[in-house]
Amino acid sequence: MTRRTWRLLLLLALCGAISCGRTANRPLQDGDLIFQISLSGQSRAIQAATGSRYSHEGLIFHRDGQPFVLEAAESVQATPLEEFAARGRDGHFVVKRLRHADRRLTPEARERMWEVARALEGRPYDLAFAWSDERIYCLELVWKIYERGAGVRIGRLQKLRDFDLTSPPVQAKLRERYGASLPLEETVISPGDMFDSPELELVARF
Repeated sequence: MTRRTWRLLLLLALCGAISCGRTANRPLQDGDLIFQISLSGQSRAIQAATGSRYSHEGLIFHRDGQPFVLEAAESVQATPLEEFAARGRDGHFVVKRLRHADRRLTPEARERMWEVARALEGRPYDLAFAWSDERIYCLELVWKIYERGAGVRIGRLQKLRDFDLTSPPVQAKLRERYGASLPLEETVISPGDMFDSPELELVARF
């Protein structure tokens, strides 16, 4: 697929004008969750440890009518949707939405969510996946915005020890990040648990 074709299909998808397979895409809204398969060096380790297909996540929002993704990359930052999608494997992404968002995400809740987001903006990426606000990783960012802003927990929090830490990619990353002292009791959230949360419904698959 050429870049020009990709841009056209993306535009049509955002307008809810095409179907991908059996799934009819719907227009994106502020607060939608977007999932992709990252091309970063740690993606394989995340997938192996958590059993998740997707390894990176962000929140959709619009600025001057253009779609952006709030994500934790090098830092917590706003990235144009097209740029975000291009960084994922094959440009593929999936968008999900809080069920009954029109009722549950009141104007007050949405404002609180963006207050949380603004407070975390600029924080550096957390390579150690610690559950503090000093540094932030992508799943943690989305989970905290929804929990603190709207009182909604998307996915269940677990401990590092709950995951499969035995595969070679995982072992290599653990040694790189922690040496011999693994923080097995550290609170974490997995992409698969958020993606499969019953709180969410499918909006678009591209």
